[in-house]
This record gives sequence, C-alpha cells and structure tokens, in this order.
Amino acid sequence: MQYIKDKVIIITGASSGIGEATALYLAKNGATVVLAARNEGKLRSLTERIKNEGGKALYKATDVTVNAEVQSLVNFAIDHLGRVDTLINCAGYMLFSMWDNAHVAEWEKMIDLNIKGTLYGIAAVLPHMKKQGQGQIVNVGSIAGHAVGEGHGVYSATKYAMRAITESLRKEVSVKHNIQAVLVSPGVIATNWQSTVTDRDVKAVLGDLNKVAIDVEYVAETIGFVVNKPANVMINDVIVAPTAQEW
Repeated sequence: MQYIKDKVIIITGASSGIGEATALYLAKNGATVVLAARNEGKLRSLTERIKNEGGKALYKATDVTVNAEVQSLVNFAIDHLGRVDTLINCAGYMLFSMWDNAHVAEWEKMIDLNIKGTLYGIAAVLPHMKKQGQGQIVNVGSIAGHAVGEGHGVYSATKYAMRAITESLRKEVSVKHNIQAVLVSPGVIATNWQSTVTDRDVKAVLGDLNKVAIDVEYVAETIGFVVNKPANVMINDVIVAPTAQEW
C-alpha cells in the first residue's frame, strides 16, 4: 500500500456505508483522511475511531449539494494539510421508484446529490491538483450506470451521468495534467439502502436483492486498489459486484 501511505484524501459521504468503510480502510493503510458528510456527530465518532486505531483523520460537516460548502471543505483540507492528493466522491442517494408514481422530489434529491455534488467536488479540487501536477478523482458510481433495471430510471440516469463525467475528465485532465480520473461502480451492497425506498410498487420489483449483497468492505478494498497507484498508472473503470447478481 505504498501509494496510499501519506496521501491526503477527501471522502464525501463518509458518515456511513461505502464512505465510512473506505475511510477506515485508507486510514488503516496510512492515508490522512478528511471526512465529509452532513451528520457531524457520525463524522466526529468516525474520526475518533480512526485516531484511536492509530490513523490520521480530520472532519468537516459538509452538504455537497451546496457548492460553497464543498469549496470550503477543500480549502479546509489545504489549510490544515497543505494539499489534496485524492478526492473520493462517495456521497449519493439511491431512491428507486416507478415512473407512474412520479416521485419528483426524490428525483431532484438524486440529481442534486449524485450529479451536482460530484461536479462541485471536481470543481473545487481541480485547480489545486493542476497546480500540484498530479491527483486522483475517484467517482463512486453504480452498476446501475451500466445497465438499467425496472424502477431504476432516474437513479440510473444519475449514474450514467457520472460515467460521462469521469470519461470526460479522463480525456481532458489525465494526459494534460497527470490527474487520474476513476469510476468505481458497485453492485448490490449490504447496507440499509432498501429501507430508504418509499415507492411500494418498486419494492416488489426489487425483490430479495439483499440476499446476494456483498459487504461494503469489498468496495472499500476496490477503491483502495485504484488509489494505490503511482501517478503514471490509472485504473479508469471498475465494477465490483456480487457474483450472483444479474444485470
């Protein structure tokens, strides 16, 4: 893990799920992690856990749907640590629903968090990474950004957007500025994601997906794998999913 050690890594959505597991994994392997999410209490607890286990961590409560807060997060990291080596855009909503039920408010939440939150993070770190002459931007997408299922329409649209964003980044900034642009797309993960689904019709479509779900730590390890690369090596697009998941 020589290329993780001593990196300064911002992780959004760090209070739970993939973000939390990734923070623990990277800190265990020597990175200094800057944790961001809206829930300050959970961030504080995670930061204390990392420090108690011998790791290095800071946190800043951040709503990534607000551009000014994301800019403030990046400035916070630079003010305290001098640089940002890696940004992991992990914050996201997964709210499945059927088109007929028109859950417009949920659509807007996913667009604001999954797309705009990712864009704001990129906008905030890119000038600093260009000045440094290197960096990594890791966008956490989804297998739903590779294949659309019933009830996944808007969620899949946001994750397809993340694929386009990452590929465009690769073409614009990787060659010119030595900045790695990475997309990690998880399949079904063992979190409480189904409990957030409010559409009763879509619950029948989703069925028992959780029966094949894999632990979130496997996604964290995959993110660690792409982060643990020298500046001249880029793993651009990775899917990590249950062997038994159909997609």
